[in-house]
Order: sequence, then C-alpha cells, then structure tokens
Amino acid sequence: MNRTPLLACVFWCSVAAAQTELHIATNGSNENSGTEISPFASLERARDAIRILKKTSGLPRGGVTVWIHQGDYSLRQNVAFTQQDSGDVEHPIAYRAVTGDDVRILGGRVLPVSVFQPVVATDVLARLEESVRTRVLHVALRTVDISEFGTYPDIFGGAAFVPELFFNDERMTLARWPNDGWANFNKVIESGPAPWRNHSSDKLGIFEFPSERLARWRTAPAVWLNGYWCFDWRCETIRVSAIDVERNQITLANPHVYGLGSGNSGPRRFYAVNLLEELDQAGEYFLDREAGALYFLPPGPLDQSHIVLSTLGIPPLTKELVINSRFGTPVLSLQSVSHVTLRGLTIMDCIGAGIVITDGHDNQIVACRVRNTGTVGIAVEGGMRHRVVACDIFDTGTAGLRISGGDRRTLTSCEHQALNNHIHHVSRRQRTHALHVDISGVGVRVANNLIHDGPHQAIGITGNDHLIELNEIHHIGMDSNDCGAFYMGRNPSERGSILRHNYWHDLSGTHATASCSIYFDDGAGGQLVSGNVFYRAAGKSFGAVFVHDGHDNVVDNNIFIDCEIAVEESECSDAVWKSMLRGETFQRALLQDVDITRPPYTERYPELRGYLDYDGGPRLNHATRNVVVNCGKSFPTGWHESDNFVTASDPGFMNAKAQDFRLRHDAEVFRKIPGFQQIPFEQMGNVRDELRQEVERH
Repeated sequence: MNRTPLLACVFWCSVAAAQTELHIATNGSNENSGTEISPFASLERARDAIRILKKTSGLPRGGVTVWIHQGDYSLRQNVAFTQQDSGDVEHPIAYRAVTGDDVRILGGRVLPVSVFQPVVATDVLARLEESVRTRVLHVALRTVDISEFGTYPDIFGGAAFVPELFFNDERMTLARWPNDGWANFNKVIESGPAPWRNHSSDKLGIFEFPSERLARWRTAPAVWLNGYWCFDWRCETIRVSAIDVERNQITLANPHVYGLGSGNSGPRRFYAVNLLEELDQAGEYFLDREAGALYFLPPGPLDQSHIVLSTLGIPPLTKELVINSRFGTPVLSLQSVSHVTLRGLTIMDCIGAGIVITDGHDNQIVACRVRNTGTVGIAVEGGMRHRVVACDIFDTGTAGLRISGGDRRTLTSCEHQALNNHIHHVSRRQRTHALHVDISGVGVRVANNLIHDGPHQAIGITGNDHLIELNEIHHIGMDSNDCGAFYMGRNPSERGSILRHNYWHDLSGTHATASCSIYFDDGAGGQLVSGNVFYRAAGKSFGAVFVHDGHDNVVDNNIFIDCEIAVEESECSDAVWKSMLRGETFQRALLQDVDITRPPYTERYPELRGYLDYDGGPRLNHATRNVVVNCGKSFPTGWHESDNFVTASDPGFMNAKAQDFRLRHDAEVFRKIPGFQQIPFEQMGNVRDELRQEVERH
C-alpha cells in the first residue's frame, strides 16, 4: 500500500493547523502545502484544504483567507462551495485577490493563435462572401479537446446555452445581417395565433421581405431571426422553416406568443443570426456545432492576442449542483454556504452565470468584476443578509444582478444589500426583460449604484418593502418601447417599496413613443417615490412617473426637469377594475400566493382592508410637494395633487447648465413649497471609498 498521500496529508495538516492564510498561484501545484512560497494551483484545492482543516483541528481564530495571486485561471468545470465550506461569525472564510494583482477566473478555454488556420474547404468557401474568403480563419475544435457545443432552440427569448468567442476580452459578434441595426418589414401574410387580438390560427407566421439576401439564406443549413415581432418590449429568436425566394416570403418555424404584426406602431424589425453566409465583418464568428468548427474574422492581428471560447455552462447541470437552470452552470457557486467572502476577483468568459449564491447567510461578494457572461452576472437566490458591494458587472448576456430572498407570506425581510456597484451594458444576448438589477422577495436594499446603458428596463421588482435609494440611472430603454427604467406590475399585494433620492436622466431611445423612469403597471400600488431628480427622463406619451391602473402610489418631494410629462396615468374604468379583482390572475396573487385579507398584510398595509370589496369610487394616486421645471405637462386630472410648484424658470439650482441640480439655500422652491426637503443630489450614484477609488460623476 502506498502511504505517501496519507503522510503528505498528515504533514500538511500539522502545518496548516496554525495557518490563517493559504495561497494559490498559476505556477503552483496542488501537491504543495498552500503557503506563499509553496502555493496551490486551484480554488478547489484550497477549498478542500479548508475542509480537512475544519475536520481535523477546526478553523483558526479569525478564520482563513485564501490569497489568489496574479494570473488567468481557466476552469473546465464549476467550482462549487457547499454547506461544509461555511465559516461562522468568529471564523469567516475569504477567497480574495492579492492586493494589486489582476486575478481572472475564466469559464472558457484559451485558444492558441497557432490553431487558427486559413479556410481551404471548397464548400465552406462557397458559402462565404468572396471579399472575406482569404481572411476568415478556421479552428477544428475537437483537435483542442473541445467537443460540447450546446444547441440553438427553435425559439427562445433568453440566451441559448452555446459557446461564445471573446477576443482581447471583448465579446465577438455571432455572424449576422444586417451587421448593425435592424431590417424592417411591414407586410404580414399570416400572423399565426394572436389571442391578444382575438385571432386564432393553426398556421405559422409568414411575412414578406423583398431582399436579395433570401437567395443566400435559402441554401443555409439553418437560419434564425432575432426580432421584435409584435411589441417593442418582447424580443425573441425564432428559427426559419421556409424561404420562398419567388414570393419574397419567410415562414417561421414556431409561432410567436403574440403573433406577427404591429402591437406597437411602426414596422416590425429583425436581424438574421448564426449564418456562415453573413460572416463578412471584422469581429464576427460562426460556430458549426455539427462539424465542431469555428470560423472567425479577427478584428485585429492575432499576434499577442488573447482568444477565449466560453465552454463552462452547457447544461445539463451536474448532480452535485442545485442551481437554478435559468442561469446555466455558474463559474462559482455557493450553495447553503455562510460567512464566505469573494473579493477582488474577475469572473468572465462563461456560457452560464458568473457567481450564484443560493440560500445560506452572511456571504459577501466584494470589489469583484463580473463580465462577458452568457447569462446573469451575479445571482443571489434566497438566504439572509447577503451583500454585493463595489462590484463592476457589465457585458452580461442577460441580467446584471439578480437578488431575491425573504418570505412574502410572513413579510419577513431577507436584508440583502447591493451597494456601490457599477452595472452597465447588460442584456447582450437577451434584449428585453434582462434587467441590470432584478429584485424579488422582501426587504432588499439597493443603494449608491451606477446603472446605465441597456436596451430595455434597468430595475425590476416583485415583492414587498424593498428600498431603492441614492442610485444614478441613465441611458435605459435605448432600443425598446412601453417600458420604464424601473418597472413593477400585475400584483397589488406587492407593496411598501420606497424609491428615494435617485437620479434618473437621459432615458429612452429612438423607438420609444412611450417610456418613463418609473413604471407602476397593471394595478401596482402602495409605493412611495420621494426625493428623486428626473432630468430628460420621460418619452412621449408617458410621464417620468407613469401609473397604469394602479392606485395608492405617492409621488412626493421630487424634482422634474425638461421631461415631456412629469407624472401621468392610464386608469381603467370601475367595471374593468372590478373584473380584474375577480379575475384568476389577481385572485391567485391576492388570496393564494399571499392572503391580503389577513395579517400581516392588513397590519402592514391598512389600505388593503376591504380591498377586494371595491364597488366604485375614486382610486387615486397622490402627487405632493413636487417641483416641475420646464415640462410640457405636469399632473393629470386623475391624480390627487397638492403643494406642487410648476415653473418654466430655474427654481434655484446650483448650476443647471452643468447638471448640478442641488438647490441653493435661498432657492425659490423653499418659499413656494413650505416644508420641501433638500434632496441629497451630491450623494447619488457611486461613492469613493476604500473599495472604489474611481467614480463616474453625473
């Protein structure tokens, strides 16, 4: 019997018993002792060493810090932390980058420059545009031990679990047409089933699209179209089943949930994707999953370049992981773990999520960079008192940060917090309903975050008693319509959330005929909007704050500047509201998921007493003590409004031209609205501290 491993373990354990630090380095070995001069090579080895330490002598006083040194750590499988990897209050565990070191954990495989070769296969060359045939490069992926390529579903609204290519840390473009923007169509031959417009059909959607591209696509093995097929708040990718070149018609392989045709005004739009025939622009690539071949038109010289193909995250999930399959396999997962901190790490280049925490309590993700993910950047699901602090989350495939917890039946708060993060350029693979911050449950606090640049909505909440404060939000809704930078709706039991002291500015794009900063949709009520600043923060027919069919919302002590409409609503009739209350959706939400007729709901929200017995009468929202500056329209007649100050002149800003909307102490506002509270404009957005040395200022 070979006793060497046992003796090595005994030796290491005797040394490690006194250690409060372990080390990992790219030049380390998992046979080492884990000291700074003899580091491990992997996170898994350090994790397992701590497990041994806990079983043998227990964690040392003050806990254990695992220091990770400079370099790229490419993973072939998820690193999973489970309950046995927990610390406690007196013995916390931290995995953190050495101060000043750039530690990058890759969920993909680095492709050596040497494996890229010119295309020589005549059948492939024939499919390429003649102008790029000599510039497109080819990799036979199985020769570099990559053989799992995922599948493209026939229809999907999110992100397909397939590899992506990254060149010098930038996400490359899956070959598409047109290269930028959208192709439009106006003529629908057959919409397919569209229940919302009372159109029944057993046919697939067909539309007319006169274009010479159809002849090229017809011979391709498969074609997918990504489009806004009906409404500008619903984008989906659907495979093409047939192309009729003579009639200039395209038939989709699956019906769109709303059917083809204009739910919103204007032509419908799409682009073709995943086509070797359209690989014609620098930075585009195509993955032939059946052949295991990658084709790439590099945007720059390959010498000294860093090229990664994401591979970690193709389902099915391993049996050891209990992770929500919506996210795919995360690079790092913490399942039922407590008192563990991840700090200073960069997580990137994966098919699924970056980091997922499920259940447990008192974990922290601090000063990490999460980028180039296939799905969500960071997800916190359940548990208590988890914190995401001073992280940069960007270039994600779907959402930036998803954070949920608490018990809605008992209104027990989870006390999760997202503080001082910079979250931007999300929704790269899912253009709608992939939020910068997606909140659910009870009692999440989101404060001092900088949130910007996204095609659809930025912050969405479901649940109760959340606090959204001191954030800066801008350039949201840049490619959609009928949307809000903040959104909630369809459930009047979700109450008690506060949106205060946030700066909303420069929202909505060219497609927005109806967009806003804050959108209370389909009966949402019982929220407070207080102390916010709205600047150029409404689009066309919506107000900066817009309420659809809801009531009991309070808009108090805010400033609206250069918004087409300050506050607006769309209220249904009494008969429609009574019908909604009796309908299946509200009955389930108000009586089955929770019960608003009993405590704690009737105690926490007294306005819910008798809510279901509505038999007519005013359903009001309240606008009080607001300042409205140079807006086209102020308050609709359906609102209960009082003590508001409407003016076309500067009401006393420090420097409106420089977008410094602090109010001078002698500002006219304080004379016009007695009791108006100073708004802490200078505190909104990211703050400079030990964890975040550089901040972008509004």
